[in-house]
Amino acid sequence: MTADGAETLALQALGFIATADGALQRLMDQSGLDREELRTRATDPILQVALLDFLLSNEALLIDFCETASVDAEAVHMARHILGGP
Repeated sequence: MTADGAETLALQALGFIATADGALQRLMDQSGLDREELRTRATDPILQVALLDFLLSNEALLIDFCETASVDAEAVHMARHILGGP
């Protein structure tokens, strides 16, 4: 996976979280971010890591995302590593 691929996956994750039942509100509650800040910072690698961490912390949400995006959980882990470093 490339850095561009990792960024694309994180943006897909944001789109998925925005449409998944209750996920966006949970993300905002946990992060303290609002919708506008999520939109304006969508390409910020720090936010992208946080989005992937959010997915990885909820197995059911992660599975739903992987099925919807046609990726496996390993790709999410790899993208998180690429964007966030070791």
